[in-house]
Amino acid sequence: MYNLMRSKIILIVLLMAFLVPQISKAQDTRMATIAAAPAGVPLLGDLKAAFDTLKFRSIRPAEGYIKYDYLIPAGFYKQMWDWDGFFIGCYLASHKQEDAKYLKGWVLNFVNSTDKDGYVPGCITTKGPRPIFGKFAMKPFLSQGAYFASLYGGSFAWITPVYDQLKKVLEYREKTQYDPKYGLFFWDIAIQSGADNNPALTNDTNDRSAILATDINTFQLREYISMMKIAQKLGKSGDVRIYKQKAETLKAKMLQYLWFPGEASFFNIRRDNGKVIQRVSYSNFVPLIQDILPPDQAKEMIKRYLLAPDCMWSEYGIRSLSVRDPAYNNACIIIPYSNWQGPLWINANFLYTIALVRYGFKEEAGDVARKLAPVLLNDIKANHSMHECYHAETGEPLAPTAAQSPNGIFTGFVGWNLLEQNMLEGAETGNWMLLELEY
Repeated sequence: MYNLMRSKIILIVLLMAFLVPQISKAQDTRMATIAAAPAGVPLLGDLKAAFDTLKFRSIRPAEGYIKYDYLIPAGFYKQMWDWDGFFIGCYLASHKQEDAKYLKGWVLNFVNSTDKDGYVPGCITTKGPRPIFGKFAMKPFLSQGAYFASLYGGSFAWITPVYDQLKKVLEYREKTQYDPKYGLFFWDIAIQSGADNNPALTNDTNDRSAILATDINTFQLREYISMMKIAQKLGKSGDVRIYKQKAETLKAKMLQYLWFPGEASFFNIRRDNGKVIQRVSYSNFVPLIQDILPPDQAKEMIKRYLLAPDCMWSEYGIRSLSVRDPAYNNACIIIPYSNWQGPLWINANFLYTIALVRYGFKEEAGDVARKLAPVLLNDIKANHSMHECYHAETGEPLAPTAAQSPNGIFTGFVGWNLLEQNMLEGAETGNWMLLELEY
C-alpha cells in the first residue's frame, strides 16, 4: 500500500508540473549531478505519463507546403527533419496502429519534396525545403520509413503511387554519394550525418565527400533491404532480385573495407588514400544494428568498446565518443552544430540497445534504459521539457539552454527522446522495438 501511494504521489507531481507555465524567461536549465532512481520507483509508468503529454509537442497539423500532419523535434526545432521524424514516427507507430499515419505522412511529405533528379532535402518547413550547408540531401531513411509505416499500419498498398519516387531517391544517392572504387557511400560533410561534429568525419568545406562512413553504409544497406521487402509485398519480383543483390554487395564491401578484425571494430576510411580513421565514436557501432558480422566478432567489439567504462560506457548511459579520445568533451553546444563528442544522445543509445539485444546483451541493454530514465524524468520535473543531449559524466542536461534559445526563452526538446520509452518497455516487459530488417 505504501509503494502504491508513493507511486500515485509521484505521478500527481509529474502531471502538476505540466500545469506550470512551460517556458520562462532566462531560465537556468543546468542541473546538479543526477542521482540514480530510488528502488521501487515505477520508472516506466512515470515516463509514459510524462510522454503521453510531451509527445503532442512533436506532432503538427499539415500547413502550407507540408501537405500531411508532420513530426518535429519540438522546442528549439520547428522544422520537419529526416531521421528525427523517422524515429518519432516509429515511436508513435509502435504504440498505436492508427498512429502509423504519422510515419506514413513523414514519408509522403518527403516524397512530395523530391525533385526531378531524385534529390530530397534533409529539412522541410511549411514554406518549403530549407537549404542547409548547400544541397543538404536527406539521410537514407525514406524506404525504411515506408516499410515500417506499412508494417505497423497493416497495409503496403499506399506505397504503390510513390514507389517509383522511392526508387529515384535511391538512384540519386547512388549518383551523388557513392564511390565506385570502393563500392561504398559517403557523407558530404559530418553535419549531414546528423552526428554533427563526429570526429570520425569532417566539417571542413575544403574536404567535402572525403570519408566512407560506417553509419551511412548501414543506413543505405537497410534502405535496400526495405525496398526489397516492399517490392515483395507489391509483387515486383524483378526489383526484389535487384535490391537483394545491392544489399548483399554493399554488405560485402563494408566487411572488406570498413571492418578491421585486428582492432575488432568498424572504422571509417578516407576515399583518397584508404587511410583508416581510428576514432571510436557513435558511428562505429551503427553496423551492429544489422546482421553484418558473425556473432562472435560482434560480441568482441561490444565487450571491448561499448561496455568498457574507459571507452563508451558511462554511469548514465553510453557516450557518443570514447572517453579515451583526445576530442572527448561534454560542452554545451547547439550552434553551429550540436555536440557528438561525448554527450549522451537518446537516439544513439536506442541504436546501441538494438545492438546489445541483437547479440545477447539484454541485461546490459536494460541497464542502459534504466539509467537513462531518471535522467529524463529529472529533466522533465525541473524544466517541463527535455534537452537534446546530456552530460555523460553527470547526467545533467546540456543544450539547448535558455541563453541558446530564441529570445532567451527555454523551449526544450522532445523528438527522439521518446525512444527511451521503447527502451524501458524492452527492459521491463521484454517488448523491445528492434526495427528488424531480416531477409
